[in-house]
Amino acid sequence: MDGGGRDTPFHPRGEVATVKGKVYLVGAGPGDPGLITLKGVKCLASADVVVYDRLVNPRLLGHARAEAEVIYAGKSPERHALKQNEINRLLVAKALEGKVVARLKGGDPFVFGRGGEEAEALREAGISFEVVPGVTAAVAAPAYAGIPVTHRNFTSSFAVITGNEDPNKPDSAIDWEKLTGSGTLVFLMGMAHLPEIAIRLKTAGLPGGTPVAVIQWGTTAKQRTVTGTLDDINELVSATGLTNPAVVVVGNVVALREELAWFEQGPLFGRRIVVTRAREQASVLSEAIEALGGEAYEFPTIRVEPPADWKGLDRALGEAGAYDWVVFTSVNGVKMFFSRLNDLGQDIRTFSKAKVAAIGPGTRAYLQERGLAVVYMPEEFRADAVAAGLKERMDAGARVLMPRADIAPDSLPRSLAEAGFLVDNVAAYRTVPERRGAALMREMLAGCMIDAVTFTSSSTVKNFVAAVGPDTPALLSNAAVASIGPVTSDTAREAGLRVDVQARQYTIPGLVESLVEYFTGAAT
Repeated sequence: MDGGGRDTPFHPRGEVATVKGKVYLVGAGPGDPGLITLKGVKCLASADVVVYDRLVNPRLLGHARAEAEVIYAGKSPERHALKQNEINRLLVAKALEGKVVARLKGGDPFVFGRGGEEAEALREAGISFEVVPGVTAAVAAPAYAGIPVTHRNFTSSFAVITGNEDPNKPDSAIDWEKLTGSGTLVFLMGMAHLPEIAIRLKTAGLPGGTPVAVIQWGTTAKQRTVTGTLDDINELVSATGLTNPAVVVVGNVVALREELAWFEQGPLFGRRIVVTRAREQASVLSEAIEALGGEAYEFPTIRVEPPADWKGLDRALGEAGAYDWVVFTSVNGVKMFFSRLNDLGQDIRTFSKAKVAAIGPGTRAYLQERGLAVVYMPEEFRADAVAAGLKERMDAGARVLMPRADIAPDSLPRSLAEAGFLVDNVAAYRTVPERRGAALMREMLAGCMIDAVTFTSSSTVKNFVAAVGPDTPALLSNAAVASIGPVTSDTAREAGLRVDVQARQYTIPGLVESLVEYFTGAAT
């Protein structure tokens, strides 16, 4: 949809920006970050400015470019960080600067999202815009609670109603009598007026025994569902403490929840698990946790950057034909190795003489995806075991290249060098500590709001402790500590942490499997 004004480019289509920018009103979906559309992701990935609301999952901001300006609009039923007219002016102002703006709105922009008002303001200002529809909570939250809004044996229609309007106001736009014949009724933003809604529906003719479900934080790991009837739902909700954001579903289809509930059955449902990997790598673990019903809380403790000096790796790449072995100890090392090889215009075939070793299944898989045959992967990842396996396979005096992190322990290359091998241990990347969000992490740990913290490398352990503070062991007393393998576990224990979970297979899937076993008390 184009709201007028001079046509300006949508970056994913490869067009060139003009002076006047463009605004995309993007539906972020109901909370599960996997429910945003592909077009919505493309808009985020190409935007110069992202303006987002309170109910937008922060994980979605990871699709934005690192250099994009990110602005929190903070709208909620109780308070507005920015008033609607201020948001309208902000969108217009950014577009007039020639920026491409992604206006990220919870659910669908045109379903009680005031997207229509924003579109009108843009049209009046002569700003080109598009609307990218989103999955509305009106359908998604009931679905995640096991409630289909239509069913051939119950109803063939449903109505979506704002619950934000006072049902008792004399000039109400809601025709309560007509609603009683509309099939399933879905109220958005209805918690503040739940008692009045129930009364008005009964007054209009619905039986007091009509089933009702209230779904809080639908489609997220915080989802909670209370079922009852029009007669008792307010009492039941008050007893359980449910608050906004919530969706209220009224109708006989609610009864299907008993047999169709699926989301809350996940083995990690309701568990808040901290992911400490670098932001650009966190999604793999986060998505695996959320696929099992857990809530992944991303707290990156490291950031992967190029080495301070490329000289060591450049020299090694220039002498590619001289190496007998290349030993990769991490996926990051592989990525930066290939990136630099490409930057220098070289081909991996210059290493045709060398055999390849990989530390860990993840590293091996990443190498194999790039067409490299891995001739050796140790079963144990401790330095002494890795060194022993390599020594058995290397010819005397073999020349070995090890592209690793700048702060990687020197025990492995030292052991090989002491055995007579010619080892070039070069920095392919560096891990930089992240500190953002440390105060909130301390608060969440102190408040017992975290169920587990995952560590996927020694550097994530060290940087987590450095960020959270010297009392980290005490703060973690009520949360499980989960490690990807023995080396990481050793580092955690050296830092005074109790290790509750160690993956049997030293991979992300292995770590998730071990977390499931820990929380369910049974092997998967």
